[in-house]
Amino acid sequence: MILRGAFTGLISGILMGLFIKALEFLSGKKIYVLLLNIDFIPGFQKASFSELTEFSFHLIIAAVIGIMFAFLVEHFGFVRKRKQYLVAIGITLPTVLLYFPLTILAIKETPDPTDVIAIGLWSIGHITFALFLPIFYKSSKSNC
Repeated sequence: MILRGAFTGLISGILMGLFIKALEFLSGKKIYVLLLNIDFIPGFQKASFSELTEFSFHLIIAAVIGIMFAFLVEHFGFVRKRKQYLVAIGITLPTVLLYFPLTILAIKETPDPTDVIAIGLWSIGHITFALFLPIFYKSSKSNC
């Protein structure tokens, strides 16, 4: 279950990251920068990481969410995809709300906390992550 969940989170996180990077490219809103940003964490303010390293930090979080998803699906026996989507949205929704503290705390240039377009794109990217989780998760039980 842990490996399946981590794998699901990693695949979903990679696809979400690429999607958010594309949205940033198309819109000019720095939502991918925000996704990878860790400069607000004490000890990291002056650190200079490569994009791949910062993306790896993002993937660690995605893997943890994937494991949480797998645990909930397996523990409660949610074999139907409809219930899996509800679980995925439920555990991913708080990451949408992270937009506000992350933009406020960021030292790097990120979108404004009140930028409606950036908020919308960030939300679409994270909802996409939630939709990917059930698609890529293979339960130990048969899916109905």
